[in-house]
Amino acid sequence: MTDARNRWAAPFGWIARAFRVPGEERRNLVQTTKAAVAAVLAWIVATSVLELPQPFLAPYAAVFLVQATVYRSLRGWAQQVGAVSVGVLLAAGAGQVIPSVTVALGLVVFTGLLVGSWRGFGDSGVWIGVTGMLLISYGSATEPILLADRLLETALGAAIGAVLNAVVLPPLHGERLRAATSRLASAIADVLDETAALVRGGEPPEAADRLHDRMRDVRSLVAEAEDAIDWTREGRYLNLRGRRETREEPLANLVTLWPPLAQLIDAVSEAARSEQPFRHPGEYARGVVGELLEALAAVTRSGDPQRLDRCRELVGEIDHLLVTPTDEVTTSIGLGAMALPARRLVQRLHAD
Repeated sequence: MTDARNRWAAPFGWIARAFRVPGEERRNLVQTTKAAVAAVLAWIVATSVLELPQPFLAPYAAVFLVQATVYRSLRGWAQQVGAVSVGVLLAAGAGQVIPSVTVALGLVVFTGLLVGSWRGFGDSGVWIGVTGMLLISYGSATEPILLADRLLETALGAAIGAVLNAVVLPPLHGERLRAATSRLASAIADVLDETAALVRGGEPPEAADRLHDRMRDVRSLVAEAEDAIDWTREGRYLNLRGRRETREEPLANLVTLWPPLAQLIDAVSEAARSEQPFRHPGEYARGVVGELLEALAAVTRSGDPQRLDRCRELVGEIDHLLVTPTDEVTTSIGLGAMALPARRLVQRLHAD
């Protein structure tokens, strides 16, 4: 009963979040509304202003040009108009020289889809074959006026969709960036805390296996972060609201932590599982490394660069242990294998 109520309430919860939170739900609602408005405007202009007969391509093109970024809308306009133009020319040529509609249809679709596979047309390449097919099947391929109408209504609808998307609340992707930053920072900090516990000896060696599972989760979040950065950069391009977009530098800096973090986990796991030459160093040295990792976790969570001072002090203490052997540092190779990626983590956090 509870599950059924939750399913019925889900759409209302989605709408409530769209109005309450400036997140993905609101962006989707705005884009959907703009697509509907663009379709209506394209239909009104095509029918009432230009008085085009059966201008079904105008609203169709308008809807597809309200895309996720302004750049994609403007690029899509050029690609779509180009694709439809080629489709119209193919249909006109086939209609003039091939008397059989069946043969002309097959040839136009084949040629159109083949030409449309060129990457310069992007996702609009399929329109070459589709436009030619529609014109041939409707018997419009031999009527120049109708061919011109199809091209005009497509250009009109695409232009309305692209302009509306660029002028009215052009889409940004800052919430995706903020969410990816929060998830990745939290995951890296958790892994650093777990690694610190393993270094100190508070976890069994089997914990290294669980740590590697967590690292696969982090790697997935890194891929998500890279995708969010790409969307944010593209969304800012040619966008009238681009200056208001969230900066991607903090997330990009977190992404750079992945290689040294993976190296650190490998060094700690090897030390926890095996004997020489990567045996754990003595208790005091393990405590210093553990404290460093916990401090790095705190910096990652808070984003406070002032906490890095303590991290640098601990890195200096590890360096001192490496060059000043004591009875506790039984294996300097193992400590050195942990120290190098830990140092790189401090350096990359400091670069932010």
